[in-house]
Amino acid sequence: MEKPDTIIEVRKQKVAALREAGVNPYPSFYHVSDTVASVLQLVDAGRAPSADDGTAVTLAGRIIAVNKFGKSSFIRLRDRTGTIQAYLQRDTVGEASYVLFKQLDIGDFIGVSGGLFQTRTGEWTILVKTFKLLCKATRPLPEKFHGLKDPEKRYRKRYLDLIMNSGTRDIFIQRSRIIQAVREFFIAREFMEVETPMMQAIPGGAEAKPFITHHNALDMDLYLRIAPELYLKRLVIGGFERVFEINRNFRNEGVSTRHNPEFTMLEFYQSYADFETLMGISEELFGYVLSRVKASLCLEYQGQTIDFSPPWRRLTMAEALADIGGLDRGLQQDQESLLRFAESRHLQLTRTDNIGKIMTKLFDLLVEPKLIQPTFITGYPIEVSPLSKTSEKDPRLVDRFELFIAGNEIANGFSELNDPEEQRRRFLLQVSAREAGDEEAHYMDEDYVEALEYGMPPTAGEGIGIDRLVMLLTDAASIREVILFPHMKKAGE
Repeated sequence: MEKPDTIIEVRKQKVAALREAGVNPYPSFYHVSDTVASVLQLVDAGRAPSADDGTAVTLAGRIIAVNKFGKSSFIRLRDRTGTIQAYLQRDTVGEASYVLFKQLDIGDFIGVSGGLFQTRTGEWTILVKTFKLLCKATRPLPEKFHGLKDPEKRYRKRYLDLIMNSGTRDIFIQRSRIIQAVREFFIAREFMEVETPMMQAIPGGAEAKPFITHHNALDMDLYLRIAPELYLKRLVIGGFERVFEINRNFRNEGVSTRHNPEFTMLEFYQSYADFETLMGISEELFGYVLSRVKASLCLEYQGQTIDFSPPWRRLTMAEALADIGGLDRGLQQDQESLLRFAESRHLQLTRTDNIGKIMTKLFDLLVEPKLIQPTFITGYPIEVSPLSKTSEKDPRLVDRFELFIAGNEIANGFSELNDPEEQRRRFLLQVSAREAGDEEAHYMDEDYVEALEYGMPPTAGEGIGIDRLVMLLTDAASIREVILFPHMKKAGE
């Protein structure tokens, strides 16, 4: 077996030989009138262009297999829609063309034109009358039987992963369809799609550590957004009563099977609605998307059957901590008891953590991994919800929910705080927490408070992690499987 460097050198020599023979190995254009899928549709309809009557199809793609037999060859050609077999005979394409064809390799792109016939095994095949080299590949593809299996190599060289692994291609085709279905859902409900700033003078809308950059012309630091929330609510104040955005967020945090520093979020806001309204919308949204991409409300995820049939289970955080996490109700409002319980579970806490944060961290540890079926958790502490409206039933809590499926947080929604004085007070508490060392606490945003002073109608908003949604619907165990180019350490580190 030739060494890779030798193979590359041989292929480069072929490129030189082609040029010397007057053949451009990298032409600019080829007229394509058909795809593999459209050709197979003609076959299924009984209208296959025949190699005997002079009709032809014209398509182009990458050579993924070659069997040469002296005066004839079979190849497999793949385009964006599928794979088809083609047959080249020296007597059909001509001596000069066949000599050229013998300079081609797996990985090259060619265009072919010809009619169809069935082989002895019944496979419909293009009888090539003419062909054209469209791109000469100088590096060989991974060996087909072993392919590209190592996850790190697959993520670093996603282009090879897409070439070699049909499962990877299917995931990203599904991802595109899922996002399209989400758009259809909201547009049909009179939501307007908008775009808000990626670079912000004040990062807000979530508790997270931002990435910092510098704008030279303005001579000021800017932050890659951690969430679009405060800008979307400014639009609600401006009169856009239903808005949504599907775009990137950036959080300067660790990388794991569930986290990537750059990720895609859906956020939507509806005036004259509350968090209860959004729970119903969430059930409808998932049902619609599943109907478009799965045709069923049940799916298998990592060996577990998940049923999305509404209504979904609803629990308060206190109920979930007691019934699922084993945290006695009597401990839940005593900070010292909570701290001792957290320490017994080896939970890392900081000196700025209050009862609300301790409760939330205990929930993440003890409850979240056990929430497999779709479950709404409500009754979040006010300390961890600086943008949510205070509950009228219990002032220690807010009107907020998070949605958990398969042990992952999928969505976060709440009735929006629209009292400007209360919002200012909450921001100041966040500023105090930041000064005490909490790097994820909110910044003070005076402009947003001023905007609230002009009046925001009763509004509810929700964010849904698109990457985690795609993970669910494609049975992917890691977020890196559903992001085309995930962030990774430098090679060799």
